[in-house]
Amino acid sequence: MTGQKIHVGIDATTWSNDRGFGRFTREFVGALAERARQPDSGSRYTLVFDQPPAFPMPEGVETIIASTKGNLNEASQGDNARSIGYLWMMGQIVRQAGFDLFYYPAVYSYFPLLSRVPKVVCYHDTTAERLPEYLFPTKMNHRLWQIKTSLAKQQTTRAMTVSNSSADDMVTYLKIPRDRIDVVTEGAGPEFQPRASSEPGLVIRRQHNIPDGAHVLTYVGGMNAHKNILTLLKAMPQIVAARPDVHLAIVGSTSGKGFWDNVPELMALVAEHPPLEQNVHFTGYLPDEALVDLFSTTAALVFPSLWEGFGLPAVEAMSCGVPVLASDRASLPEVIGDAGLFYDPLDLDDITSTILRFFNEDGLQAALTAKALPQAAKFSWERAAELGEKSFLRCYAEKRGSKSS
Repeated sequence: MTGQKIHVGIDATTWSNDRGFGRFTREFVGALAERARQPDSGSRYTLVFDQPPAFPMPEGVETIIASTKGNLNEASQGDNARSIGYLWMMGQIVRQAGFDLFYYPAVYSYFPLLSRVPKVVCYHDTTAERLPEYLFPTKMNHRLWQIKTSLAKQQTTRAMTVSNSSADDMVTYLKIPRDRIDVVTEGAGPEFQPRASSEPGLVIRRQHNIPDGAHVLTYVGGMNAHKNILTLLKAMPQIVAARPDVHLAIVGSTSGKGFWDNVPELMALVAEHPPLEQNVHFTGYLPDEALVDLFSTTAALVFPSLWEGFGLPAVEAMSCGVPVLASDRASLPEVIGDAGLFYDPLDLDDITSTILRFFNEDGLQAALTAKALPQAAKFSWERAAELGEKSFLRCYAEKRGSKSS
């Protein structure tokens, strides 16, 4: 592209969040920044924060840090919410910055922007619209989400999402025309790759009382009800009865902070079935390096979610050579392809028989493992940045075209 680069402002209030949309923001923006350093790039970027960032910044981006009272991370805990003053200040700062285009990496963090600047909003999934009873502790929380999403839709010049499955859902549930939706992708970071030695993984296992000889299924992600860990745990007694050597490692924060989750219910179910206490292990949050170590001794990732917009843990696991045993819904078949097996996430017998088939059928585990790396290679943050920049340029061109017509 020749000529002056368009100046894209980015809502960076999710930057310090340790959940999926925080990782998406950091990885996606990092790849955009790297692409912006190339001679043929058509964009430059400024990040707008509501607090000093807790994670490193990519090279080559500018920053604006607002002096807000409170921040998005605090607002995501319990029944907290961002104040009217916070929302107004964030909007004011963006208006005064004079961007050519503004981008929200997640509709979750959207704040109203009373400006004619074109806006790209990323809607990662429609789980809140499909399964509100799993995501909102009160009707008021649900109603506030509906109001925010409605405002965001009204201000969306172009929408972005991370899978074709989510794009289809946005048409159905959010009534956004398909020709206004751009699909990017996600990818695994460079740290997610096969380990040369399994010894560091065995160390992680021993720290969490997982026997060296166990066949480990690993779950990675949030503890929210729609992640469907409860159903997986209900299937475990039958699995363990048939294969006592199968252990489940549940990796994710059990602090109860952040989104509404069902950690107490998960813990109670394990306590009610004493044999499970030997075969189910809550590791808590693991840093990426430790997670990669654990993957080196993992037979398969289990992903029983009722709905996902993409399913990044699946790509991260496959990048380490680990196949996936997953729900047959939403984006997961699209992402996992032939590097896994699928089951009805609400059917205990189907979950049980699929997992036991994985361990018992001759050659199946090896065949799926061999397909993991090639499948993971189809997804990358570099590709996401290329598609993202095209979305920004398309949005800017369409807005300019509408002004001149």
